Parts: sequence; C-alpha cells; structure tokens
Amino acid sequence: AGAGETVVLSHAAFLDSRMFDEQWDVLAQRYRVIRYDMRGYGQSSAVQGPLCRRDDLLRLLQHLGVTRAHLVGCSNGGEIMLDLALEHPDLAASLTMVGSTPSGFELQGEVPRYLFEMMEAAQIGDVDRASELQIRIWFDGQFREPEQVNAELRAKALRMNRIPVERATFFIADTQPLRPLDPPAVTRLGEVRCPTLIIAGALDHPEVVRAAEVMVAGIPGAKQALFPDCGHVPSFERASLFNTTLLDFLAQITDHAALSTATINPA
Repeated sequence: AGAGETVVLSHAAFLDSRMFDEQWDVLAQRYRVIRYDMRGYGQSSAVQGPLCRRDDLLRLLQHLGVTRAHLVGCSNGGEIMLDLALEHPDLAASLTMVGSTPSGFELQGEVPRYLFEMMEAAQIGDVDRASELQIRIWFDGQFREPEQVNAELRAKALRMNRIPVERATFFIADTQPLRPLDPPAVTRLGEVRCPTLIIAGALDHPEVVRAAEVMVAGIPGAKQALFPDCGHVPSFERASLFNTTLLDFLAQITDHAALSTATINPA
C-alpha cells in the first residue's frame, strides 16, 4: 500500500503480518509499505524443512522490485532484518529493531518461564496449551499475568499464534535454519552503516533488554527507545507510541537526506 520510499515490516515469530494492522494505514499515507507472512505463518504455506528466512525476504523484495528500503522487524523479524542489512548493506536505508536480539547473541541467566512446558506441550501435539504458553512467554512476558494485559490484543495474538503452533513451524523450519549468518550479527554490529533505531519494552525479558543495550552500544549512531508498561512486542501493544516514534525516526532520515542533497546541489 502507499507510495514513496519503501518500508518493509517483518513480524515476530509467534504472530504474523496482522500484528502490523495499526501501522498499515498510518505508514501508507507517507510511504510504500510492504508486510508479509513468513512461510509457516498467517496466509503463507506450511513449511517442509529448514529455511533461511533472510533469503526468503530477499527474494520477495527482488520480486517486488525493491532495491532499497527502510527495514522494520519485531523480535525474530528484527534479527532477520539486521542479518539482511549486514549481508546486503546497499539495501538498507534504515533499520528498526523491536524487541529483538542479534543473531549469535547468547542468553544468560534463567530461561523464560513456561518455556520448557511450552516445548513439551508442542511436542505431544497439545496445540491449545502450547499456544497459550507461547502467549504467556512472549506477550504477557516475564513480569505480568494474563489478566494484566490488554484482553483484546491477547486474543488476537492467540489467533495468530495458533497457526504456526498447529504447523510446528518453528521446530521444522527454524531450530536448525539454513545458512545462518557467518560470522553472526552480534560480532559485526560495528559494520552497520544505516541509521538504526532499537526499541524494547521495559517489561520484556531482561535478556532482550540487555540485547538492545548491546546493539545500541555496538551499532554506530544507533538510537534507543525503551517503552514503559509493555513487553516483547511494543509495536503491537503500544501502537500509537510506536507509530509516532517510527515516523519521527524516518522523517529525520528523509530530512537529513534532503538537506545533504541540497548542500551538494544547491541549485
């Protein structure tokens, strides 16, 4: 939708492109906006084996004739965008990562609560319990109970999440992904040359918040926004604040580029 510079939205690995419903019309007023369901999610087909997610995205962009874009990704979608920006730096006009960790980032301390129970439920095919526990891990988060979050958004997240859980998408496609970035992004943050915005939720798992700090420290000129009172998916949970933050960031890039062009070509 829309026209102008291209903005590409990549969803979290427990939701699908519908998580960007509240961004769609807003961004399309100023930009050409692309969102997609990764294979195994939403309206895309089921997966048959391991995948390289950034290769899928690159082929999609090539199919759509996109040679340069503002890359916006949430959670695993952000990891994919960072890997893509490192492998194809000319493609990235900017990079926005939301609730993300860079590839190769090693989690420390305790694993997220309910993780082992969720994996057990998924392995025995208990779709209802596995989906509920995934939402407790990645939407409710480490510090909140289900009744403490927005009930409407939680129900929507459950609907999106059930599709990849039923299809066992993560276990089939992503536990041993094809062609992981080598060396991984966490060791190459200094190579990122595009304007970068790192967003995290203050109530996300502490290791995700730490990963945001690592990326801000390692990526030259990176900006950071910490959203209060939300967890792993700030763009979904605090859509209005996210939209304002993202639009301001993109406008600054556009204004800077226009000023640079005017300086180079004053006529």
